[in-house]
Amino acid sequence: MTTPTPAYRRLALWTAAATFLLIVLGGVVRVSDSGLGCGPGGSGIHGWPLCKGDVVPGFSLHTAIEYTHRAVASIVVVQILVLAVWAWRRYRPHRGLVRATAAGGVLILAQALLGAATVEKDLDEPLVAAHLGLAMLLFAVVLYVVRASRVEAAGARAADGGRWFRPLALGSQALLFGAIVAGGYMAGTERLGASDQHVADGAHHACGTQFPSCNGGFLPFGSNRFVDIHLTHRVLVYLFSIAVIALIVLALRRRPSAGVVRAAWALGALLVLQIALGAVNVWVTGEYELLILAHLATATLLWGSLTALTLQLFRIPAPAVERSPNVQVATA
Repeated sequence: MTTPTPAYRRLALWTAAATFLLIVLGGVVRVSDSGLGCGPGGSGIHGWPLCKGDVVPGFSLHTAIEYTHRAVASIVVVQILVLAVWAWRRYRPHRGLVRATAAGGVLILAQALLGAATVEKDLDEPLVAAHLGLAMLLFAVVLYVVRASRVEAAGARAADGGRWFRPLALGSQALLFGAIVAGGYMAGTERLGASDQHVADGAHHACGTQFPSCNGGFLPFGSNRFVDIHLTHRVLVYLFSIAVIALIVLALRRRPSAGVVRAAWALGALLVLQIALGAVNVWVTGEYELLILAHLATATLLWGSLTALTLQLFRIPAPAVERSPNVQVATA
């Protein structure tokens, strides 16, 4: 049997939804300062996989938030491993599906270990950024599984956007990934801001409340480390915006497929919303946790929409032909 059942496709969709929720909950952990809710850095196994040395810890707000994030992560681990085992046992001729679910299994286990290292190393900002980046790669792989599990997708012809369309889509994807990781790194510096005389809350407000300008200039690199981190994120966002606008224009003019056109419209709407949220995050001071969460959620949706568009430009391998074990070769 090479055609995934409706139950398998539903599980793939639920896994994609749970992965999105997991990323947003990671944002909740950050804005609520609950990353060490299960114990301080250096706690060893008492901080992860245990929580304050227990399987089910006592209640406190920070502990509950961090524990909820871990619980959803555990659900995603189980879902992806079930998808991988199911694909291997029942849909082995569907090579694209088997490989993608296996990659998802490797990524989710690596993500769990990276999360443990992030806690153990006291929320070190490079680890925070890597944790977010790996989550985006995992989300992209799960979206591939969703697409590959569709009956009509396997072996279907890839959408042809014409010259430069596919490289532009891949370039936009790379720039968006860089912008998201840089944003995660910027977020990881917030706890360092209190010890720096220049910025009160890390790189987030390193440009004050100025956007698109920064401290009286446009891109004043070299002022201090936090300004450079903030501007790196902005530059990647600017480059991505240029690339994805060109991609959207080409998609609407060439119309490679109905799915590509729908994804292009979604990208345009999400891009406008994301830029607006980014500007408001800079302009508003004080309590802005919900704005940060909205910014992260929209970035994740933007990543998902761009991934959905890019995947349509590549052919999903058709299932290999199964040979009957009863077939015998006659020899003279």
